[in-house]
Amino acid sequence: MKKLIFLFIAAGLMIAGCTKSDYNSTTMPGKLILKITDDPFNINYVESATVKITKVEIRKAGDGIPDGNPFIVVSEDTLTLNLLDLRNGVTSSLPEIDIPQGKYDLIRLYVDEAGLKLKDHPEEFNVKVPSGKQTGIKIFIRPALQVEGGLTSELLLDFDLSRSFVMRGNLAHSAGVNGFIFKPCIRATNISTSGRIVGMVTDTSNIKIKEATVWVKQDTTVATSIADTLGHYAIIGLPAGTYSVFATKESYDTVSYSDIKVYAGNVTITNFKLTKLPTP
Repeated sequence: MKKLIFLFIAAGLMIAGCTKSDYNSTTMPGKLILKITDDPFNINYVESATVKITKVEIRKAGDGIPDGNPFIVVSEDTLTLNLLDLRNGVTSSLPEIDIPQGKYDLIRLYVDEAGLKLKDHPEEFNVKVPSGKQTGIKIFIRPALQVEGGLTSELLLDFDLSRSFVMRGNLAHSAGVNGFIFKPCIRATNISTSGRIVGMVTDTSNIKIKEATVWVKQDTTVATSIADTLGHYAIIGLPAGTYSVFATKESYDTVSYSDIKVYAGNVTITNFKLTKLPTP
């Protein structure tokens, strides 16, 4: 399972040695920094997964004050990303901008095009993006992001590629894959009130297992990661709370831990040892 994660940091103007009470922040803007990272889906057969972003907007929530157009342009620079380069907590940044104080409840992401290149497949699949170019992909922020002058808040947009790129055809079938349908599935998390789970996946002989799937759940699956070539995984942007965490790989058993605590601004380390399944 692959996920693209957009990290929007709404950063206040930082003054060294000052606290919020040291200056009047009621009219100060905050700053918005956009970083992008990726929480990958099954990469065993994917060579590259690209998206072309042409504009990003954020909407100021209604506060009783008429704003005309409540959307603020975060970026109009064209950015093409290979999502496989951005995994396990790695991010790519866009320039920061000033942003007025207030609550923000919606992101619009304009994606001009997307593509997938499969290993051992001669051509890249170009994927149409319905409405993504004209009206933008809408991602609601719940709860709304509060931006204050002189303070920092962060927003993580978790783009689940495994559900956003729907395969047409079957790799195991003689006809193969004949394309993908793009149905974006994205969640928003306030980074300033969230934490992360990181760790290693090894076998019972302490040999690192690459490309193991690790996922966390509360009522439903919240986020998923794929261990890198060193067996390391990281799941970022998790709201503070209690989770169940699972790890598995083909030909290995599934190991799970319950009551794993995640605290705001902290790292929870959870390592896994998988047992090789007997050969049938």
